[in-house]
Amino acid sequence: MVHRNFAQVEEMINNLREVARRVEDLREMLEYDQRNITGPSKYLFPIHHQLHQLEEFRNQSLHQSKKSSPNSHAIMTRLFEPLDKLIQDFDQHFFTLCCNILPIVRAGHPEVVVKLCKIAEVEGAADQKVCSAIHTEIILLTNFVQAVLIKLVKKSANLDTAAKFRSMQANARQIKNYRLNMMKNISESVRQKFEEEYAKDRDNPAAFLDNLGWIYKDIIRIEDDIVPCFPPDNDIYNFYIKEYHKGLYEILNRLMADEPEARVLLQLRGWVKEYKKSMNELNVPPELLEPPLLDGKEQTLIDDYLSLIVKKLEEWTGNLMKTELNQFTAREEPPEVDADGLFGTQGAVIMFQMINQQSDSAAESGQGAVLARVVEASGRVMRETQVQWIKTIEGEYKKLVEKPEEAKVGLVEYVIAVANDQIKSADYAEALAARLEPMVSEKYGAIISEQLNVAIDGYLDVAKKCTQTLIDLIFNDLKPATKQLFSQSWYNGSVMATIVATFRDYMTDYQQYLNPSILELLIEDLLDTFLITYLTAMANASKLRMPAAIDQIKSDVSEAFKFFSTLKPPNELEAYFEVVEMVLALLESSKSMVFLSFWSFAKKHGPCLAFVEGLMKAREDLDRSAVNEVMESVKRKVKDDNITDRMLPILTSVAH
Repeated sequence: MVHRNFAQVEEMINNLREVARRVEDLREMLEYDQRNITGPSKYLFPIHHQLHQLEEFRNQSLHQSKKSSPNSHAIMTRLFEPLDKLIQDFDQHFFTLCCNILPIVRAGHPEVVVKLCKIAEVEGAADQKVCSAIHTEIILLTNFVQAVLIKLVKKSANLDTAAKFRSMQANARQIKNYRLNMMKNISESVRQKFEEEYAKDRDNPAAFLDNLGWIYKDIIRIEDDIVPCFPPDNDIYNFYIKEYHKGLYEILNRLMADEPEARVLLQLRGWVKEYKKSMNELNVPPELLEPPLLDGKEQTLIDDYLSLIVKKLEEWTGNLMKTELNQFTAREEPPEVDADGLFGTQGAVIMFQMINQQSDSAAESGQGAVLARVVEASGRVMRETQVQWIKTIEGEYKKLVEKPEEAKVGLVEYVIAVANDQIKSADYAEALAARLEPMVSEKYGAIISEQLNVAIDGYLDVAKKCTQTLIDLIFNDLKPATKQLFSQSWYNGSVMATIVATFRDYMTDYQQYLNPSILELLIEDLLDTFLITYLTAMANASKLRMPAAIDQIKSDVSEAFKFFSTLKPPNELEAYFEVVEMVLALLESSKSMVFLSFWSFAKKHGPCLAFVEGLMKAREDLDRSAVNEVMESVKRKVKDDNITDRMLPILTSVAH
């Protein structure tokens, strides 16, 4: 008996020494393979095979040591710690390989994947063996407990059954679930791949979407090179497809949670559409692509995109207009002078840069409806800025008129700058329409055209407001002079000289800094305003001394005509001054000849009876009866010949 026990102890010691040696050898082999994860894993099978044997020996040894003292069992447990650590490291290495199946295949070692599958199969069989043993143990234990309860009063228990129950624990091992964990690590590798790719371009989601083509390359590689390495019952292709789709689903939701800019929303919608098409071309079953990307709500991206566009346009334009309006009202510095030597600001350029960027982004969607709605949003923003400019110009002019001592200098220069910007903006809007309309169908082209034409008209309205304000500024300065027209002081000839000198001063700046197309319109309006002011003052004159008034009117007309000849060709001016010449004829004609002058006047401009009667009453050389006589004959002729008013705009204003 003693000899037999000694022999058993000696055998155990030799076996433990052998285990230690084999663990060292296996450790070197494992470290060799670990140095090149995507390599051929030369020792993968040998390591696993020997570890499997050593693990069985360990389990038996530890089970037997339980019969000894607790101290002996603890010593035995420590002796197997290097083996335990090696088993843990191998498991970790195995699952690291599972996380790198694609790189391993790309490196030209599909045989490694076959080894992984084989090891998982062996471990699965071992797990199944343990599960079967556990099931048997449960049955035996249940039977044993039942027997104990039945024979509780007896001294002897079913010792044979108990012995069988204890013997099954000798080869007990931990269930490893290699296949399940293998699939979990493949799943984790896919998730990690998406995380890494997203991290590269997190600050540039557009680039992230552009670079997602690797998904399709991976799927093709999986189908061609990985699927053949797995047992058919693993259904590995469907598993990979589901995991890739799941990873994509989660990362796109993350992208949306990061609130990307508007153009990315549009790009994302297009990408999802292309993804469906590409997966169909790869013959991927639709049922594997669940849940749908963006939960199937990619169409709502259009609404999100448009809402964001409107929000951004309003935000950008609001900030831009705040700066522009502050500069306009503060007028601390003169406005900028552009390359053409004209006053202007950067506002128009910046605004249309934004609008063009958003329009280009919308155009990339390939959907006319999207582009049309972006143009509609841009049109609303343009109209809002136009309203702001008109209100601001009116307000600043009102301040100047009502409280000139508090008004800041430079209003003329800034109104010129705004006027120039409106023409520039109208040109930009016209160019935008010409560029965008051909991109879409006739239906959406009509919407784009309408929106931008309304915007262009709005810009021209603001420009008109500017030119009218520039004219109003002139006549605001001329109020003292125009009040003297046809008064006693007017006859000395200095009033028109003052008016023309003021015109000349203002027009010098206008001609130098105002856009030529606006300048031409301003000159026509200035001429109309001058004639209206002059004829209105004439019609409102209490008395006109004859013939002195005639002489002074001729002098005024000559001086004014001479000045305006520097702005327009004389032959064009004659049509404007013709009405003054006809009015002058009415004043020069004797009582008996007024009828003839009126007839010429009426044929051209209509009867304008109120205006004519005012002139006749102002003539100092006609008494009341003479005026009545003239007007009766005039009215009778108008009635007999059915002459209707067809007044020029100038006379319309004067008549009212």
